[in-house]
Amino acid sequence: MAHTILLVQPGANPETRTYSDYESVNECMEGVCKIYEEHLKRRNPNTPTITYDISQLFDFVDQLSDLSCLVYQKSTNTYAPYNKDWIKEKIYILLRQAAGHTD
Repeated sequence: MAHTILLVQPGANPETRTYSDYESVNECMEGVCKIYEEHLKRRNPNTPTITYDISQLFDFVDQLSDLSCLVYQKSTNTYAPYNKDWIKEKIYILLRQAAGHTD
């Protein structure tokens, strides 16, 4: 359970920057998925059920101007920064666990 701050900049304009904070890395990764799901709902307002695969989620992550995490490190009492590739790896692990894969 490491406090995690998600930094998001969807567009080129710095004024689009936002942040969210979470109690854990996994909650943060679920938050990234929810951001994508909200994006899909806005683009497909008349679709009752939204489905997507991980490659579509990763394409969305890649097209964001910036997406990064700051994860609290108890040992040093600091926050360590992580980039999009790290976020995608953590999302992949989270979704595999949710699907019941343990390898």
